[in-house]
Amino acid sequence: MRNRLRSGKTLRSRHPGKISKESTAIAAYRQSDAESEPEGSGQDRDQDRARAARELGDALRELTAAATSTEVDAATLRKIADQARDLAGPLSAATRDRHTPPSVDEAKPGRRMYNPAVGPGNPIAPPMRVEVGDGVVVGTCTLGLAYEGPHSYTHGGVSAMLIDQILGHAHAALGRPGMTVALSLRYRKPVPLETPLRLTGWVPEESVSDRRTGPKATITTAAEPDKVLVEASGVFVVPSAEQASRIFGDSRPPHWQRDRY
Repeated sequence: MRNRLRSGKTLRSRHPGKISKESTAIAAYRQSDAESEPEGSGQDRDQDRARAARELGDALRELTAAATSTEVDAATLRKIADQARDLAGPLSAATRDRHTPPSVDEAKPGRRMYNPAVGPGNPIAPPMRVEVGDGVVVGTCTLGLAYEGPHSYTHGGVSAMLIDQILGHAHAALGRPGMTVALSLRYRKPVPLETPLRLTGWVPEESVSDRRTGPKATITTAAEPDKVLVEASGVFVVPSAEQASRIFGDSRPPHWQRDRY
């Protein structure tokens, strides 16, 4: 089965273990930042706000990392807590509800600034960087103490979130983004914190049907990509127009749904 990526390269559905070193180089791609932002395009205000949202996300990630690793005294903790409360006020001056897409995403279809797995503006996102290549989708990130479950290891729910994201990218790389309807994980070994990780997703050719795929994925460390820590499989489906209407109601559906219908 062959499909075309945005870059024009051919996508072949196969297990990543069979990808040769000579295969097409993985092209940079992020769901949260599908293209580099051009300067002087007439959307400078939107672009500047997007850059500012990333800066805020980075700063808040630094604060979160410090907050989850600190051993300072109680007085210092209370002082910082008061300062953090003061900072929330200006941000609350203009907000959106759950039915309203972030305005920072509107200028660029496909951008998810506040996605909790890949969104650079979301302080709880690592954020994972995602690349699409010849038959595989690869995500990379490093998880700090904010994601701790068992001591020194990643919480299993965080692994599941990242796996779900990379499976979605693998499904979307076939040209038809959709939604998770089933997800199964096997935790083979603990996922270490403060260690560069590699998530690999692919879609077996035999799992592809009219509107569904059965993508698979693994989590390894970047240093030892052959030693699987978590393996997973999913079922993803492209909702029909009726299903999208039922799910999203009067809200604007995701951009892929608007493009398809």
